[in-house]
Amino acid sequence: MSFNWTSFVIQILAFGILYLLLSKYAFGPLFGIMEKRRQLVKEQIDSAEKNRVESERFLEEQKQSLQQARKEAYDIIEQAKSTGSKQADEIVAAARNESSRLKEDAVRDIESEKNKAIASLKAEVGGLSVQIASKILEKQVDEQAQSQLVDEYLKDVGNKS
Repeated sequence: MSFNWTSFVIQILAFGILYLLLSKYAFGPLFGIMEKRRQLVKEQIDSAEKNRVESERFLEEQKQSLQQARKEAYDIIEQAKSTGSKQADEIVAAARNESSRLKEDAVRDIESEKNKAIASLKAEVGGLSVQIASKILEKQVDEQAQSQLVDEYLKDVGNKS
């Protein structure tokens, strides 16, 4: 086996020329496409990470909004309970006041009617007493007749009532 230097040098030169041509026309565009693809993948990964972070933030905001809405609903329910209880107490107090007022009015009306009845009875008894006295004076009767006359007038008064 003999080594042929000319062939070796020609092969090295051919390889060098081929390498320069491939670098200029094939490797450059191929590496450019690969770099663009790498940039695209990197941008997609960055965009996905940004979307993930934003969706987590949005989810947290939604959780806080839901929690706030629940708190507000609880506060509204508690306020409604408090207002309802307060109104119930006010209604009961008003009813008690009204019943007390009606009772006092009834007691006054009863007292007034009682006083009217007593005054009417006094007037009637006074009138009857005068009638009895005048009858007694008209008739000068003995004690037994006088007692009979008083009983008779009392019966009349009892029948008129």
